[in-house]
Amino acid sequence: MELPLVVGVDGSEPSLRAVDWAADEAALRGVPLRLVYASLWEHYEGPALATGLGRTSEQVLADTIVEAAAKRAHRREADVKISTEVLPEEPVPALLREACIASALVLGSRGRGGIAELLLGSVSLAVAARADCPVIVLRGSHDNRAKSAMRGPVVLGVGEESENSEAVRFAFQEAARRRVPLEAVRAWRCSGHETTDHPLMTGGPARLHEERAVQTLDAALRDAPEGVELHRRTAEGPAHEVLLDASADAGLLVVGAQRRHGHAGLQLGRVAHAVLHHSACPVAVVPQRA
Repeated sequence: MELPLVVGVDGSEPSLRAVDWAADEAALRGVPLRLVYASLWEHYEGPALATGLGRTSEQVLADTIVEAAAKRAHRREADVKISTEVLPEEPVPALLREACIASALVLGSRGRGGIAELLLGSVSLAVAARADCPVIVLRGSHDNRAKSAMRGPVVLGVGEESENSEAVRFAFQEAARRRVPLEAVRAWRCSGHETTDHPLMTGGPARLHEERAVQTLDAALRDAPEGVELHRRTAEGPAHEVLLDASADAGLLVVGAQRRHGHAGLQLGRVAHAVLHHSACPVAVVPQRA
């Protein structure tokens, strides 16, 4: 059975744009689309009231939200199989559970409680940091750049532990699926204490770091599939700044996130955290079990 593409909805404009993007993605992947709305309406209005009066005001709102999202998705991609679910619970645990049965989880940058879209909402951040499947957050949606029709490359941030990683495999699959190039980027830095004023040593430490970056790229991309146009690039500077610059012309930015067994907190890393907040294009956070 094909795992669905799950999108979290709450009626906000960012979540509706996520529905549009996810509908296109589901059609591209050939998988069902599942729309999920989670809210503690039973907690606030009471299960007895919900049973006695049929449907409470919050339940009516929830049903309206998912029905409107389903109609929107159907208008966009009529051939995609669509299902909906209203869950009377907190959004984060509900979406994390959905992630266990999803091919990927798509979220807007902010929900109904968001004041602006410049920073990531708490639900999207918490889910991206803990989910068991790839989480795609629709960064860039504040200027309507988060569209699957974007033909920019898939950009892959290559970290220290990228060899044989799920993020690398995911990036290859997305580039092939979209028929766009894959740009693999490895950032490097030369700390101040490694520099020297000796004319024979000028650039020595920098060359060493750059060579190591090239080796890391080669190792990560060793199993590149045929048919994917692959561009390798090393760049000096903080990794998050290098990737944010690359996101300006990208259709999708892919980063990995280590998941350590028994660790219950947020597991993102500084680079993934930064690009989720500031990327100019959608960001896919791909979990990797340590």
